[in-house]
Amino acid sequence: MSLTSTRQHLLENTALQGMAFSDRWAGEVDGWLTKTFETATAGVSPEGLALVAVGGYGRGDLAPGSDLDLLLLHRAKNAPAEVAEKIWYPIWDEGLKLGHSVRTTAEALDLAADDLDTATSLLTARHLAGDSELTDELVQAAVEQWRKRSKRCLTMLRNGVAARQARFGEVAYLLEPDLKEGRGGLRDIHALRWAQMARPVLDAADPEALAAAERVLFDARVELHRATGRNNDRLNLQDQDAVAAALGTDADGLMADIAHAARTVAWIADETWDRVGAATGNGSSLLGWRSRSRAPGLVVKGGQVSLEPSADPATHPELVLHAANLAARKQARIARSSLDRLAARAPGPGGPDGTGPWTDDTRRGFVDLLATGHDAISVIESLDHVGIWERYLPEWSGVRNKPQRNVYHRFTVDRHLLETSANAAALVDTVDRPDLLLLGALLHDIGKGRPGDHTEVGMDLVAGIGPRLGFDDDDTAILVDMVRHHLLLPDVATRRDLTDEATIALVAAQVGDRTRLGLLAALTEADSLATGPAAWGSWKAELVRELVRRTDHYLAGGDLAALPTREFPDERQRDLLAAGQVQVSGVDDVLEVVAPDRPGLFARVAGVLALHGLDVLTADAAAVDAMAIEQIKVTSRFGSMWGWERVERDVLAALENRLAIESRLAERISTYGSAGARPGLPPATIRYDDAASKAATVVELSAPDRIGLLYRVLRAFNEMDVDVQLAKIQTLGDVVVDSFYVTHLDGSLVTDPVVRAELERALLHAVS
Repeated sequence: MSLTSTRQHLLENTALQGMAFSDRWAGEVDGWLTKTFETATAGVSPEGLALVAVGGYGRGDLAPGSDLDLLLLHRAKNAPAEVAEKIWYPIWDEGLKLGHSVRTTAEALDLAADDLDTATSLLTARHLAGDSELTDELVQAAVEQWRKRSKRCLTMLRNGVAARQARFGEVAYLLEPDLKEGRGGLRDIHALRWAQMARPVLDAADPEALAAAERVLFDARVELHRATGRNNDRLNLQDQDAVAAALGTDADGLMADIAHAARTVAWIADETWDRVGAATGNGSSLLGWRSRSRAPGLVVKGGQVSLEPSADPATHPELVLHAANLAARKQARIARSSLDRLAARAPGPGGPDGTGPWTDDTRRGFVDLLATGHDAISVIESLDHVGIWERYLPEWSGVRNKPQRNVYHRFTVDRHLLETSANAAALVDTVDRPDLLLLGALLHDIGKGRPGDHTEVGMDLVAGIGPRLGFDDDDTAILVDMVRHHLLLPDVATRRDLTDEATIALVAAQVGDRTRLGLLAALTEADSLATGPAAWGSWKAELVRELVRRTDHYLAGGDLAALPTREFPDERQRDLLAAGQVQVSGVDDVLEVVAPDRPGLFARVAGVLALHGLDVLTADAAAVDAMAIEQIKVTSRFGSMWGWERVERDVLAALENRLAIESRLAERISTYGSAGARPGLPPATIRYDDAASKAATVVELSAPDRIGLLYRVLRAFNEMDVDVQLAKIQTLGDVVVDSFYVTHLDGSLVTDPVVRAELERALLHAVS
């Protein structure tokens, strides 16, 4: 059986997973290569020749798509080129990826002296065939050289780890992590083991913890290769269900397990590389640091905050927050031994039974920690790693490592909450109650990961958290309202007409007062920035600020009519309508179309925009006599706008019935993706909002996104003789939430239940 056939046979045996698959596959490869070496050296003395597995293959870490890293080792008197070809070519013939080299021991060591990848690949070199003494000599010499140059090697290794982590991001918190190269991934485990071979740098318990994490990550990597059929270590969203099913869990469970494993690896790595930096004199945190007391019971040394020997957390529980605040302010770490002492001895903040209200000092210390912003995140995660953070917030267990499996969110729930709070720290000067802003940001999604609507669950939790933290009823009510309404401003801003007084009155009634409005405005920005790049941009920020400005004016008793509003159509546009000429003009991210008013006009324009990869953000429409004008704000799916010339040309062609929009959209779908939605997305829904406007009926559509969706939706409105006055379009990852202000052709509201039912039928058919 060929080696490729053997691998396929092993892949079909789904009982072989993770390390078991790797061991079996590596064993099969070892045997095949041994025979290949024997064939290659037939008639040639194999003395002074050795075939050596290096790198990942040397470790025995062979995932289905892993390369084979091989070294043909020889003594200087031999000329093994012919032998090498007889080994390499059969591997290539099998279709396997090969990393290969032919070197003497001296050549390998010389290269390893200056090349980190070569040096580390030799540390786990493993004999396969030929002269075993030659292999032993190389391995012994490589390890000795590594140890002799430990300071230089550790510095290079530490710098390489930092650069790689910056490039690939985090495994624990990202939606689509790189299991191998990301921070907390398999490569970090390898690097820690290489460091340990240079000099002891790991604590006694670390190897076991790393081994447990490695099993989780490697199991997922093997199944990812099996599911995709390629050497791909990025666990993309569309592959997570298949990988999870192979491992006997669901995608949420898989990603939670990966997050836990990666956090363990990252925490050990951060601690270790800090110690390495201190030992080698290369720690950036060492600059300007001396050993000195910074607070009662605490000392700062070598970029770490430590408990003094005499300090007892059992009798001085405030040491936890004092140490955390000091570490955050100084961008330091709490020493591992001190963390262990705090974890073992420090009581919770709520008295002996942990249920009593916090003292004012405890609450201030907790808020002060959050106020340090992003510098607090690593400190809090260290506290969480050793079990201290949960003593302050027992509810944290419900969000820890919880994935948010949609392209809209980039972080797990717990990391999202910390990022939101950190963003809020930059906005405390904009609100009346900075303490409530920071805590509201930390707790706004605390209900996620539990059964039920996360907002309602979160409100119930915060109603209990507030008094426990020592807040009175009024302040607790504000915190509850921050959870209740944390989506209110962005939802209204992006889905409703902000010039409609009914919209502003509705928001004002829900918010209640200006203090709450200010807190919600800051929370919205902090939350959106922590969600992902698609959640906060200039367009959304402008809409939210306009909504807040108008609502604040209303709550202060002001007349909305006194506020300036954008007139549509304005004087220039009315002149265009009066001229009665077709005009299509794109400037920046806005397309303006003037044309004879007729059914389906907006749909045609939307279809053309879809053909050019442009998504509609918002659209205004108006008609005067027999002419109509549409002003459409767009964004490009490809990240940047190009010239409008082709779009303008195609819009004109569509208006003149010279463009087959439907067939062209079908061609685009066949080129760029299926017309159907990704499995697992919520079904399409239609909702009528009769309170949002007195001048139009508001129809809100939520549906999985697809190419040409808006075009088909607008055609459905046209079929029912329903006129779209205003459209506000929002894409949330794989889902669109579109709001349409509509009337009958005569301007009357769409209120007839029969008409509404048929319109709903038409819209659902359009998005199916």
